[in-house]
Amino acid sequence: MNLPLGTAFTQILPTQALNPGLLNCCQILYHLSHQGSFALQEYNHNNGGRGKDGAPIITFPEFVGFKHIPDEDFLNVMTYLTSVAFPGNLKLIFILRPSRFIQRTFTDIGIKYYRDEFKMKVPIVMLNSISDLHDHIDKSQLTEDLGGTLEYHHSQWINHRTAIENFALALKTTAQMLQTFGACLATTELPRSIPSTEDLLMSHMRQQNKLQDDLKLLGKQGATLLSCMQDPATKSPTSKLSLNEFENVATMERLLVQLDETEKAFSQFWSEHHLKLNQYLQLQHFEHNFCEVKLALDNLLAEQTEFSDIGDNVMHVEQLLKEHKKLEGEGQEFLEKAQLLAVIGDQLIQNHHYAVDSIRPRCAELRHLCDNFINENKKKHDILEKSLELHRRLDKVSQWCEAGIYLLASQAVDKCQSREGVDIALNDIETFLGTAKEYQLPSSKDFYNQYELMLTLDIKAKAQKVLQKLSDVQEIFHKRQMSLMKLAARQTRPVQPVAPHPESSPKWVSPKISQPSTLEYWSELPFASPGDLPNPRIKIALLMSPALAGRFFTTTVSSRYYHVCP
Repeated sequence: MNLPLGTAFTQILPTQALNPGLLNCCQILYHLSHQGSFALQEYNHNNGGRGKDGAPIITFPEFVGFKHIPDEDFLNVMTYLTSVAFPGNLKLIFILRPSRFIQRTFTDIGIKYYRDEFKMKVPIVMLNSISDLHDHIDKSQLTEDLGGTLEYHHSQWINHRTAIENFALALKTTAQMLQTFGACLATTELPRSIPSTEDLLMSHMRQQNKLQDDLKLLGKQGATLLSCMQDPATKSPTSKLSLNEFENVATMERLLVQLDETEKAFSQFWSEHHLKLNQYLQLQHFEHNFCEVKLALDNLLAEQTEFSDIGDNVMHVEQLLKEHKKLEGEGQEFLEKAQLLAVIGDQLIQNHHYAVDSIRPRCAELRHLCDNFINENKKKHDILEKSLELHRRLDKVSQWCEAGIYLLASQAVDKCQSREGVDIALNDIETFLGTAKEYQLPSSKDFYNQYELMLTLDIKAKAQKVLQKLSDVQEIFHKRQMSLMKLAARQTRPVQPVAPHPESSPKWVSPKISQPSTLEYWSELPFASPGDLPNPRIKIALLMSPALAGRFFTTTVSSRYYHVCP
């Protein structure tokens, strides 16, 4: 896959090219300065003077070995000198005749021989003396050897021009390296793995740091060279740079501006490249973390879906709540990771990541998974809490019924023969019935309306059994109350004394009198007979929360039975 890095560095470099003459000058100067005759130092001067029309002046002093200079070297030097200050062609040639007779004769002959050829290209003016030269060029623009006042140090000019050309060549080489590096980056293919992308980014950063250091070093060298060229003007307030020195300073300033533009262009290109490569690495991390978190949340949701049991007694439901809490704890870590990853995705979007269209739906999916898990988790927890409440209420109802039947069975028959005993029994029953509010005993209709949606077949059967038991016990209490109140009303009738008659004297009764039958016995008591009970032989068990057989609990059963009927 290609790098999404946009324009290559070769397309954003400064459009201003380096002067071809300046780029070749370094080679020319290097070649001529290493000749044994020191030709460059001897046979030409570019002193920085100007003619009346502002054209630069190049002088060729008298030089014995001039005839030994190769034509190619002479042409190179002339090409360079005419391109240094103001690139152009020769406009006018002044020839000062030699003072010696023989040299003057040979010069006249040579000029006459080549006059026609010179006239075709450049005008030639023959001068007999230096004073004739002053008629054409001001003395301030001529050096002392030509009767002028212009200061010129040829060796210094050679050194400065050589340094300038070396700097220009270094600038060109560095710019080419930057172009090559930019083209390489623009065509690099991105790796698919995170470690490979990290290695690629580090490799590019090392190359960029090296090139950046080269640019900084080149800038320091250029600043030092410019300072050296400006030094003569800083020695005293009245010191000024010569035209020649001013041209060298101007040339260095142009080169430094070009270097600065190159450095800015490279910095801009690298910033864009580094940003997008780093964004690609961020996207890889985001996608990798997204896949891990999504897989974990999908597994948790699947496990949560399978967690459908709501328990069939208090202990079972409490165990299920523990298991559900454990599942919730396991999911909390991945929930936090998912929520954090969604926040990271939002930050990438706010930072104008190039893959916004890919990141935004991922963030939405993460939040959707988190909401699903949280909602399902809360729903499951609420169901289990409701189931626990249901079983606890059923257990309380059973315990209340058992306690009520135990109360009825504990009321002794002989204690209810008196009005005081009946009142005590009625008061005990009323007190016990008042505890129904503490046990929150609902009506059958309210009970089913509250729990019907979560009742399984087993739990529904258990609830029906407990509620039926509640109804039976309440009916027993009602009949007991009615019997006691009848007995109380019978005992309140006034008793009138009657004198005994002789014939009513007690008779002897045989000791073998049979005991009354069971029905006769119950008919004389202020309690409901067994036949009046919904279940004449009902057995009341004190439930001790029997455990279910299974992998989480041991099976133990403990019960006590109380018989209301004989």
